[in-house]
Amino acid sequence: MKTKRPENETPEERFRRVAETRTNSILKCLRLLGNLSNRRLYKYSQQDVNKIFRTINYQVKEARARFNTGKKEKFTL
Repeated sequence: MKTKRPENETPEERFRRVAETRTNSILKCLRLLGNLSNRRLYKYSQQDVNKIFRTINYQVKEARARFNTGKKEKFTL
């Protein structure tokens, strides 16, 4: 269910509202992914598991980097 956007919402309030919803959605998906670990119901290799978590870790790093775009370090030798 989508929440209505409150009138006169500040950018900070909007960020908190949207971030909370999206974070909870991601956490729910991760719990569902964890359900795949049941070997009685699923067959998988360690390579499969490594590929899944390597991809997830990469995407987390990419998302985090987007929050740090304002911080540019100078190159020096």
